[in-house]
Amino acid sequence: QVQLVESGGGLVQAGDSLRLSCGASGRTISFYAMGWFRQAPGKEREFVASIARNDGTTYAGSMKGRFTISRDNAKKTVYLQMTNLKPEDTAVYYCAAAYGLGLSAPTFSADFGSWGQGTQVTVSS
Repeated sequence: QVQLVESGGGLVQAGDSLRLSCGASGRTISFYAMGWFRQAPGKEREFVASIARNDGTTYAGSMKGRFTISRDNAKKTVYLQMTNLKPEDTAVYYCAAAYGLGLSAPTFSADFGSWGQGTQVTVSS
């Protein structure tokens, strides 16, 4: 089992950049595919990006080209670099870990067994 803690959220203006971090404790994250999801007020949680054990990545369509997911297994940390932020990116962002999925970069929340508590990102216009 791995425990996850997100950080780096905050209040920014439209067009700004922000980098979220997800620190893990417990098992090494090299055994896990890692992902980021987000949930805006009144909306369901949605997939943002994921990174496989071999560093293959998958992005939601609206985030492709603006967001970059990366991982540092030695530091047990996963990052989400967000650029050109828009007000519609406002949400609580969650980090998640998926075990036992080979080299895939999963996109369904049901594939992820460990979740962080979330970090708030607010983008003002």
